Amino acid sequence: MLVLLPPSEGKANSGEGAPLELRSLSLPGLTAAREAVLTELVELCTGDEEKAREVLGLSEGLRGEVAKNAGLPTAGARPAGEIYTGVLYDALGLATLDAAAKGRAARSLLVFSGLWGAVRVTDPIPSYRCSMGVKLPGLGALAGHWRAPMAEVLPEAAGDGLVLDLRSSAYAAAWKPKGELAGRTATVRVLHAPTRKVVSHFNKATKGRMVRSLLTAGAAPKDPAELVEVLRELGYVVEAEAPGRAGRAWSLDVLVEEIH
Repeated sequence: MLVLLPPSEGKANSGEGAPLELRSLSLPGLTAAREAVLTELVELCTGDEEKAREVLGLSEGLRGEVAKNAGLPTAGARPAGEIYTGVLYDALGLATLDAAAKGRAARSLLVFSGLWGAVRVTDPIPSYRCSMGVKLPGLGALAGHWRAPMAEVLPEAAGDGLVLDLRSSAYAAAWKPKGELAGRTATVRVLHAPTRKVVSHFNKATKGRMVRSLLTAGAAPKDPAELVEVLRELGYVVEAEAPGRAGRAWSLDVLVEEIH
């Protein structure tokens, strides 16, 4: 099973680890594309601060993120699972998983990123600020920049198993499973059952808890239909819609009674 996660806006500090080594990251087929984004982002952020803030969509209160990006080549790196914080990652609680579940997380979780493309939670990265919606002056829209290299690398990473896609639309734009792989992919919405509306906070929290449940249980569903059965056994209320034709993903709605 391959689980596709969005990153978090908020990130922990880089810490005192060794600096980033791009060639040490998983999915080495993305190295050249990562280097291109990193080079331009650092150049942008070492120049005109106001321009950088505008390009990155940063408020006045986040001005310090420009300097953080400028220092990326020498900043300390920590496992991505420690860098990404926020509601989903708090609920997922990687640090509190047992050893077996941590091993499963290392093998199955991929976090999408405007800067790195996609990384495993064990990949050492520094803290940064660069969303997938950014348009860099030289590279253009990052989602577009990542599509070709992702299309080369991600199908191999997915193998012949299930793909559980929990990304937001901005990150899903960088890579969409196609063909036979799409038929093994399940996308998930979390709905407040009484209103059937998506509410951001508990949408993220429920997705984090759901991934934690799968990792803790050692579940290994082979396809979306089996995933639905496993989630129901774990106590989730799931409505599933199989694709109407080949080349489309399954759609799963997880219904939650309380907002928390």
